[in-house]
Parts: sequence; C-alpha cells; structure tokens
Amino acid sequence: MNAEYKEIEVEVPPTNNITSDILAISFDSLSSPSIKVRLPDQLVGTHPLGWGIAWYPNDNQAAFVKKDPAARGTDVQMESLDDWNNFRSSMFFCKAKGAARGYTYNEMQPFSRSFAGQDWLFMHNGDLDRQKLAQLHLDKSRLLEPLGNTDSELAFCYLLGKVMATDARKLSDVPSDILLSWFQQLDALGSADMCISDGVTMACFYGTQSERKLYYTRMTPPDAPNELNADTMHIGFNDPRDTYRTSFIVSSMPYDKASWMPMQPGQLLIIKRGVIVWNSQPNNSQLAFQLPESLNKPALAFKQMQAGQAQRGQVHAAVVNVRSIIRTEDGRALGYRMFDVTHATEYNYTEAIEHSTHIFRLQPVEDSVQELVHSQIMISSEGEEIRFEDVFGNQSMFYSINQPYTALKIQINTRIKLYATPPDDFSLSQRRANIPLVWMPWQRQMMMPYLLPPELPETQLVELTEYAMSFVKRNDYRLIDTLTDINLSIYRDFKYVPAVTSLATTPFEVYANRQGVCQDFANLFICLARLLSIPARYRMGYIYTGAHYANKIQSDASHAWAEIYIPYVGWRGFDPTNGCMVHQDHIRVACGRNYMDATPTSGTIYKGGGTESLKVEVKVTEVS
Repeated sequence: MNAEYKEIEVEVPPTNNITSDILAISFDSLSSPSIKVRLPDQLVGTHPLGWGIAWYPNDNQAAFVKKDPAARGTDVQMESLDDWNNFRSSMFFCKAKGAARGYTYNEMQPFSRSFAGQDWLFMHNGDLDRQKLAQLHLDKSRLLEPLGNTDSELAFCYLLGKVMATDARKLSDVPSDILLSWFQQLDALGSADMCISDGVTMACFYGTQSERKLYYTRMTPPDAPNELNADTMHIGFNDPRDTYRTSFIVSSMPYDKASWMPMQPGQLLIIKRGVIVWNSQPNNSQLAFQLPESLNKPALAFKQMQAGQAQRGQVHAAVVNVRSIIRTEDGRALGYRMFDVTHATEYNYTEAIEHSTHIFRLQPVEDSVQELVHSQIMISSEGEEIRFEDVFGNQSMFYSINQPYTALKIQINTRIKLYATPPDDFSLSQRRANIPLVWMPWQRQMMMPYLLPPELPETQLVELTEYAMSFVKRNDYRLIDTLTDINLSIYRDFKYVPAVTSLATTPFEVYANRQGVCQDFANLFICLARLLSIPARYRMGYIYTGAHYANKIQSDASHAWAEIYIPYVGWRGFDPTNGCMVHQDHIRVACGRNYMDATPTSGTIYKGGGTESLKVEVKVTEVS
C-alpha cells in the first residue's frame, strides 16, 4: 500500500530493560484484523526480541496463543498467520520486542490460563518487585502456580486468585472499584501497565511508575482507517466482513491515524465490545464516553397507599389515576408541565387541485400522563370531515375537498399538560427480563406488527442482527441495559445531519453511513429491537428542547422516537436522537409500525396539482 504516514516520535527504552510494545483490541463483533510485527534485523542490547499474539477464535471460551520468544527481522512476519480471514474474534492481545535472555515459550507473553470455565489472557509492561509480589500472592494452591519464572505471570496468578476469592467467574462479576484496588496493590510494587481479559471484558491499567505511555482510541465506521502503522506493529482492517465494526484499541504507542488519548497514571479502563463500560478517571472526551451505571436500581413505580396483613393475604390500595401520585417513594415532588404547541403545514401547487382526500393525525394523545387542555385545528379549504380513532389508537381526521384550490394550510393549536410519574421499578424478576424474551403464543400474535423487521436483503438483516447482538452480549443479555446501550450508542456514534436522508432511507443505510435525522434513528432503533424479538413501534410527536439539548432544530419540526414494549411495564419511549428516555419534554401524538402509520398529514390528489411545495412550521413553548 502506498499510503503516506506522518512521523511519530516513539520512545526507545534503554537497552538494559525489557520494556515492550503491547496492543489490545476489543471489537463490537467478530473481526479479522491483520496484525504484523516489525522487529529489527540486528539485535541491539543484551535481550533477544520476541512476539506473542492471542485471540478467542469465534469468541469461544478457549483462547489461541502463538508466540516466538527469540525472533528478529523479516522472518517474524508471522507467515503461519497470513490467512487472517480465518482468525475471527472480538478480542486480540499482542506483545512485541520484550524478552530476556533464556526466555522460553512459558515466559513469553501474552499469558493464557484456564479459570472458571474459560481462558483468561494477560499482558504486562514493566518490572515488579518479585519478592514483595510473592508475599502479596498468598494463595499457594497448585491451581494458581506460575509455569514460568516471570513477575508478570505471578501478577497474573495474583489477580486470578483475587477473582477466585470473591467467588466471581468473570471480570464483570467483580465491582469495578475492587478491581482497581487490586491493580493499585500491584502498582505499588513497580511499573504495572497491565491488560487482562476473560474473553468478553477487557481491563487495562496504566501504572503510576510506568516508563512508557499507554494510549487508547475508539474507531467507528464509516470513517475508520483501513490500517494503522507504528514502528513495531502494523494493523490492517481490510476484511470486507468487518466494514461496519467498531473497535477500541489500547496501545503503548500511538499509531499514524485515528485520535489517540493518553491514559493517566493510575487510570483503569474496563472495555466491553468496543466501548468503555467503566473509567476510573473519566473526562469530557468523546473517546472517554462510557455507559452509565446499570439501570437495575430499585425504584417503586407506584406508591403503596395502604398495606396491611389481612386474613387472606396482603391488601393493596388501587391507584385510580397516575396523576394522583404527587410524590415518589423517596419524597421527591411530582408535578406537571404545560406546553403550547403550534403545528402549521402549508402545501402550494402550480395548478389548481379539483379533488383530494387527506388523513390528519395531529391531535396529541389523551391518557393518564398526558392531558389535552384544548385543541383547535384550522383548514384553509372547506371540506367534509370524519373524526375517528384508527387501528393504532391515534385520533385521526379524514378530510375530503371537492372545490378547487392552489394552496392548502393546516394548522393545529394545542395546550398540553405532561404529568411526571415515579421511575419504573425494574428490580422485580419479571420486569428485569433477560434476552431472549419469552412470549406466549397469543402475545406474539398480538405483537406481530411490532416484531417484524423491515423487508431488507438477507445479508443486510444478518449484518444488523450481528450489530444488535453486540449490545446484548456487552450487557450480559440484560434487557433494559441493552436497550439503554442502543439508545446511547446511536446518539453518540451517529451524526444528526438534516437533509441527507429521505423517507425511502432504510435502517441499513443509516447504520452504514452513521448519519441522519430523528426519523432515521428511530427506524434503526426499532429495527434492532425487532431483530432481538423485542416489540417496537414508531412514535411521532414534539419535543421541547429549551436550553437542554444540542439539537435545537428538533423543536422546529415534528419529532420521532421509538417505543418499546417491556414485559410487566408497558410501552416506554427511547429517544436515540437525544440519547435519553422519553419523559416530560416529549409530547406524544401518533404511533404505528412505521412512519407511514403515524405521519402527521397525508393525502391523495385525484385531479390537478402540478408541482407541489411544502412548508412546515412547529413551535413548542412552555407555559409558566
């Protein structure tokens, strides 16, 4: 390849130590990067040069490790690993240049050890006080006895011993602050740049006494580079199957492309499926974005008004209206917010229209949390109207015009009250459902319109399914965490760019180009949910952005988001355009399987018209 690479200054370690270059990659799905190690032809100093690479083929529990503790020059180009297309994994560890005289395969990193039904991988850059480390590693069981003589492997055994002592079976079972404390104990013994993985989660720690830097970056399509180059390693991302993969990379050297952030001394990053899930030293960088804490925190959805032990069981008072709940269980006040909404649509035609029919879905929902104070619709041309509730429960108007017109203006003025509700309680076993969801046959039949994904080529649906499953696996198959992750990831990784899509834009095109508007993001969210057998529907309405959202333009048009049916909870709104749950800023109007079921205005021209032009104005203001 003839790509140009900018020069980067690489710190060269003194020849009397064995500091190495390490590389750890976490992908959101199976990938086949091409990793090549470049070592000098001539040996410098007293230490031989070596390399090692490890991955989990097809994400199985067993890791594959290949090493050469005494290699140099062009013969280390990993001829036996040329066919990278067959080496698919979401996790890769690589270490190069570090070895000591007399090192054998047992002493060369990365290290692999079977524990709790899966192989764990470990890498370490630096030197630890072996005598103090041996005193720290009190577990003398044969299970955790090192094979080699390095301080690195002893540190690996120490960490696994701590995991075993907590009865954890995987990294995600260990509280993040506890895991950090273990690394801090090792950090006190010397330079402790370390990466450990159980095949799903990867933890990377940058020591306070390190002689080298550690950097990280997150690369997302479609702008991710096809290759990265540095003095010691080359990484290629050329497999066509991996075009839409997201990767998170930790390295001891910044490569020639991508935006690299230096880790801070004492910082611990926990990465899962291409995303930081915990950061001990968060900052405002986009690269440092991490998922929020799990939503699985008990919070009562409805206040128990009265409880007592009766002869035949517990007595519960019924909540007749959610609006009657004025405080949460922890005492926070619940009130309402009131908004005025004006939605004006104007059509203009170059030729007079003699006959047309229309469907208007402009009246907001009236239910327990949304009160319609008043609503008035004005139509510039006289016609015959029929008001009705459509099959999706939308308040609709059929309007037939039989007299000529060249301009048609439809305007609705509405005042709405939005009542606050207590947070949902997802702690109950049925509500805290895992994926896959179990539906009774009659439930699946009732939900079928909201379970069918759009008609797309099979290859595109397979790619979208892999993308959807990356969220499931990253969140250990937990329903609410998966949905929250999808919502935030679309908000974070996709650009809000008006006028780059149309009504014909498919979810796959949005996924491939990573840009669009609220309608596109809602359609993608709905598609991903349905591919996971989670009922999802399209919701049209309005949003009051005020000073709280970056996308102020959303207040000047109708807004769209997704609604998900959660077992034993009901329909709940997710707004991927803003990365938030739907609450008191969102005014609900119409819903359906897709945009066509919930479009505010639609119609058919039977005679006349010529060229059409459209103008839409929306204004949402909060009433004190």
